[in-house]
Amino acid sequence: MTPDPDPMVVAPLADGLGAGPSPTRTAEQILAYLRRQLYADHVGVTVIRGQRLETVASTDGLVAWFDVLQSELGEGPCWDCSWEGQTLLVGDLAADRRWPRWAAKVTALGIASVLAVELRGHEVRRIGSIKVYWAQRQTFTDDDIAFVNTFARRATLALERTWNGDGLNPVLDSRKPLRQAQGVPIERDSLDNTRSIEALRR
Repeated sequence: MTPDPDPMVVAPLADGLGAGPSPTRTAEQILAYLRRQLYADHVGVTVIRGQRLETVASTDGLVAWFDVLQSELGEGPCWDCSWEGQTLLVGDLAADRRWPRWAAKVTALGIASVLAVELRGHEVRRIGSIKVYWAQRQTFTDDDIAFVNTFARRATLALERTWNGDGLNPVLDSRKPLRQAQGVPIERDSLDNTRSIEALRR
């Protein structure tokens, strides 16, 4: 991971976010920027809705599927990051012991490293997290941590500009991540659309 951690560089780039017509579009801008900056394979944005977590944007179906697994198992980096407000960096997921059931399933799908950073709004209000995945093992530095935390603060401001006053705008298309996640069991097990929804529920 070799981003430019200089806040003077990150700030104007991140401040350009939020110009999209909807919260979903803003989240997609965040994903595209981070994917380029971190040379990542998969990126997603998760928000807290009541007592549950919801993926509102992701680069592909695998990210949504990883979140489905975390909600189902009650463990994982995005789960801990969103609820407990931690910045989590895992260079070698196969050797990590914090989320054994989730990690076993994710590494089997080719993921080696994970980063999850909290999205915290005004008045210390936790609103969700950004999660980043790599197929190759990564080595994280203090500069990397400084970069992702600086960017997360800017990204939160961008998201809040497009959300309504109580934090989460109902126009966010929650169906899109579900459709993306459906593609994983469809490809893996040759399931039709109805059966893939049932597989996700299970």
